[in-house]
Amino acid sequence: MTWNTVGHDWAVTLLRQGLAGGRSAHATLFCGPPQIGKTTLALELAQALNCPQPDPPCGHCPSCLKTARRAHPDVQLIVGKGAGEAIQIDQIRALQREAVLAPYEGRYRVLILRHIDRATTEAANCLLKTLEEPPAHVVLALTAVQPELLPSTVVSRCQRLDLRPVAQVIVEAALRKRECPAPQAHLLAQLSGGRVGWAIAASHDDSTLRQRQQDLDQLFALLSADRVSRLDFAWKISRDPTTARRQIDMWTAWYRDLLLWQGESRIHVANVDKTDALDALAQQTPVRHAWATLKALRETADQLEANVNPRLALEGLVLKLPYHRLSRPDGA
Repeated sequence: MTWNTVGHDWAVTLLRQGLAGGRSAHATLFCGPPQIGKTTLALELAQALNCPQPDPPCGHCPSCLKTARRAHPDVQLIVGKGAGEAIQIDQIRALQREAVLAPYEGRYRVLILRHIDRATTEAANCLLKTLEEPPAHVVLALTAVQPELLPSTVVSRCQRLDLRPVAQVIVEAALRKRECPAPQAHLLAQLSGGRVGWAIAASHDDSTLRQRQQDLDQLFALLSADRVSRLDFAWKISRDPTTARRQIDMWTAWYRDLLLWQGESRIHVANVDKTDALDALAQQTPVRHAWATLKALRETADQLEANVNPRLALEGLVLKLPYHRLSRPDGA
C-alpha cells in the first residue's frame, strides 16, 4: 500500500478504514491552510477507490499511475476560473452531467473540486443537489481553506477532515528522504509553517525561494514608500489576487517572526536566514505597531478569501503599514 501523504496519519487511517469496511463517504471535505496536503490526499483517495489491488492504493498499477499523472478518465480535478479561481455554476452543471455517466475504466468517478470555498453562491447551491442525491458510482472530494464561507448545508453533507500543520521535524525528515540537502531541508521546514506541500514543491523549484526574496523586497519597499506609491502598488496587485494572497502570507509570516524576535522567542523564528533584517526592523518597530500590522495582514487575507473587492482590501492594508527607512532583507 502506498499513501504518500506526510504527517496526516490520522486522516489516512480514517480513509483506509472507510475503504476497508465499504463505508467510504460519498463526499469528503478536506480543510486546512494552503499547500498543507489537501489535494494530495484527495488524489490518493481517488487512487485507492479505483485501484484493483487488495490493499489499495498500490501506487504501481495503471489506474494509480494514471491518477498520479492526472490522466485517469474517471478522475477529474476541477479548478475555478479567473485569477480568483472561483468555481462557477456552469462548471457545477458540467460536473453534474458528467456524474450521471458510468465510469470508463474504474469503479468510481472521482470529482475533486479545489477551493470550493471560493465558489460563487450559485455554484455552491447548485452543488447541493449532487451532494443530496449522489449517484452510487460518484465520489466527491472538496478542498477548502475557509470552510466557514460555505453554506452549512454543503458542509453538513460531507465527511469533514481538518488537516493541521505538520511538525517541523516531520517535514524536514520528509525532505531529507527526498534527497534534499540538510541545510535546505532545515530552512524549508522552518519556512513551511507545517505545510508539507509547500515544502516539497519548494525543494524541487529554486524559484520559490527567489520569489520569497522578491516578496520581502516588495514589503521593505512599501514600508519606505509614500502614500501615492503604496496606492499604486495596491491597484496593480489587485488585478492578480493569487499573487496578492501569496505576498500577504509571506508578510504575515515575517511579522509573526518579528514579534517572536522582539519577545525573545527566537528559537521559533521561521526566517532563520534573515535574522539581521529582523533585528534591524525590530529596533525600529514598537511591539504595538508590529501587532497592528499582523492584525491588518490577517484581516486582509480573510477579506481576499471572502471575495471582498481586492483593490479596496489592499488599499486599506498598504495605508496601515508602518513607515520605515530600511535596506533590503538580503539575509544574515
